[in-house]
Amino acid sequence: MSIHMKRSKRLAILLVSTVLITFASCHQQMKRNRLNEEKFPPVMLWAWERPEDLTFLDGHQYGVAFLAQTLTLKADEVVFNPRHQPLAVPPDSKLMAVTRIESQKVTGQKPSLSASQREKLVKLIRQTLELGRVTAIQVDFDALVSERDFYRALLQDLRGQLPDNVPLSITALASFCIGDRWLDQLPVDEAVPMIFRMGADDRSVKNMLAGGDDFREPLCQRSYGIATDEPIDLRFKSDRRVYVFSNRSWQPGDITAISQRVLK
Repeated sequence: MSIHMKRSKRLAILLVSTVLITFASCHQQMKRNRLNEEKFPPVMLWAWERPEDLTFLDGHQYGVAFLAQTLTLKADEVVFNPRHQPLAVPPDSKLMAVTRIESQKVTGQKPSLSASQREKLVKLIRQTLELGRVTAIQVDFDALVSERDFYRALLQDLRGQLPDNVPLSITALASFCIGDRWLDQLPVDEAVPMIFRMGADDRSVKNMLAGGDDFREPLCQRSYGIATDEPIDLRFKSDRRVYVFSNRSWQPGDITAISQRVLK
């Protein structure tokens, strides 16, 4: 075998090895779940824009995902509205700062979805890590089809600017998790399927889950999003985190009900 052929063979082997290593690295990144790595509790309570005293919680069983800010896309602007209501939690609670993003469905003005607008969003979301004891971030954005590329790029930019150990979670409409694979390979640790306030999809989704079927999107197979005022016939898988929404301030009795419903 000539020297040229030997070199070509070595180069081909090196190229194949590099491709395989890159693929394995990407695959591992997709499988990674920083929420588990950081030992987040099995149940997360959403604390929305109202006064909340959650000092009665057991920090080992319950974490808090609190609304930290609402960012509204309006033309080329990002309108910033921070949390205004007090929040009290136990000293050992795991905290996740939630950013709600709203767009033309609310404002009636089509956003520009520009690079500068995306940059503003990333900066404001990243800054929620500076709030007291926050160790994870969640983004809540019901992106329209026309906004999905923008949202994907936003999450990629955000993930790149967060510390490697900080979990990044997003909420997801149940329809995103069933037949629509646009969530595939997003750089997030989970996509929480919202199994409440589903409108026209409500009965079909709940019947699917009650029948033992599951969400098709792998990122949606790590958690559930439910509400205290909407019953659901679902056997919760023990390896999935459960996020719970209440339409009023949390009370100790709510936690007892959740324990009976989820922590079996």
